[in-house]
Amino acid sequence: MFDNLSDRLEKIFKDLRGHGKLSEANIHEAMREVRMALLEADVNFKVVKDFVASVSERAIGQEVLQSLSPGQQVIKIVHEELIDLLGGVTEPLNLQGSPAVIMMVGLQGSGKTTTSGKLARMLKKQGRKVYLVPADVYRPAAIEQLNVLGKGIDVPVHPSQSDQDPVTICQNAVVAARAHHYDTLLVDTAGRLHVDELLMGELANIRAAVNPTEILFVADAMTGQDAVTVADKFNQDLAITGVVLTKIEGDARGGAALSIKKVTKRPIKFVGTGESLDAIDVFHPDRLASRILGMGDILTLIEKAEEVVDKKKADKLVKKIHKNLFTLDDFLDQIRQIKKMGSLEQIMGMIPGLNKMKQLRNMPKPDDRELVKIEAVILSMTLKERSKHRMINASRRKRIAKGSGTTVQDVNKVIKSYSEMLKMMKKMKGRGKIGGGFAHGRKKRKRPKGLFR
Repeated sequence: MFDNLSDRLEKIFKDLRGHGKLSEANIHEAMREVRMALLEADVNFKVVKDFVASVSERAIGQEVLQSLSPGQQVIKIVHEELIDLLGGVTEPLNLQGSPAVIMMVGLQGSGKTTTSGKLARMLKKQGRKVYLVPADVYRPAAIEQLNVLGKGIDVPVHPSQSDQDPVTICQNAVVAARAHHYDTLLVDTAGRLHVDELLMGELANIRAAVNPTEILFVADAMTGQDAVTVADKFNQDLAITGVVLTKIEGDARGGAALSIKKVTKRPIKFVGTGESLDAIDVFHPDRLASRILGMGDILTLIEKAEEVVDKKKADKLVKKIHKNLFTLDDFLDQIRQIKKMGSLEQIMGMIPGLNKMKQLRNMPKPDDRELVKIEAVILSMTLKERSKHRMINASRRKRIAKGSGTTVQDVNKVIKSYSEMLKMMKKMKGRGKIGGGFAHGRKKRKRPKGLFR
């Protein structure tokens, strides 16, 4: 998401930085390009107009035009205005109440049910006792879908029936939650293909019956300005408290994310970043603004790493590296941890400056199927082969390729990647960059026998 917009803005600001000094004419020309870039990204016209006017007013000030690096000053202003446009600050969930009731609302197909499961998983990890409530009695298998999701994350689901009244279901769920001491109710409501009075009337009745602390509108980011228009209508009728943007990892232009807060005056609270139940992130306006401007998002990358990395495993791995015992099993474990952090494209997008490297810009997008292929290749090896990779000769490589459904060339690539990693670790260990390494002035210990012989 935002790739095209980021590329356009990067080019505009590169041209700005090329000027030693800026004039009002330079800035007006740059702002015209910014306006076109935002409109092409499907950002609401009025939002674009206000944004460009605000940036222009600040950029033409004396402190910018007379500064030593006016181009950088303009970028700083755009960054600050983008943060403001996206909401300014991270808005937490309101979890007051006994129980706290969160209503998930939106059109059919926006991802309400899956998002309910994702939020339930996230809140459970935070120590909340969550109760899922299927209140969509119209869509075939909607109740069953939530039951399957609840079972997968070990979260209880209210026993709703498709012949029940949705309002009654929600009232009974509140009673059951109090009886079983659940502190958070996630209500998955029905949607329609478009907004209608019947839908809004039912949602208003549920709101009146359970008095939710949060009404989260779930919007499909791929629908662009349609999502903004529908969100505004839901807000007018239901007074939503926040927005969850789904499918933000798709090939969307970003217009919904950049418009929805300004139009509805309601914050984006979460973004869905994939199909798996852990693919949901708290929305941070400053981090997204940085990513749009090609500055990366190292904080989110660190948080994702901390979430998937097992501290004990990491300490054990450092010791194994020092003893030259990093095997293909350890390599496999690292691959699996990378997969848990999200897609390779997402991870690369969070690394500051990576998108500006010339040697990477024209390369094809990273394919996550390659990680699956590496996993299959290693799992097709025997335990002995994984611990002693040098024994994998030509005939063994053929067997491994056949067992993993890959080619001998794929097996060769995996072994080569692993060997390159061993060489890199050897160099880092020699420089004292892994786990502290050998301290300066300390007597060098005899290298233990292992893989690096």
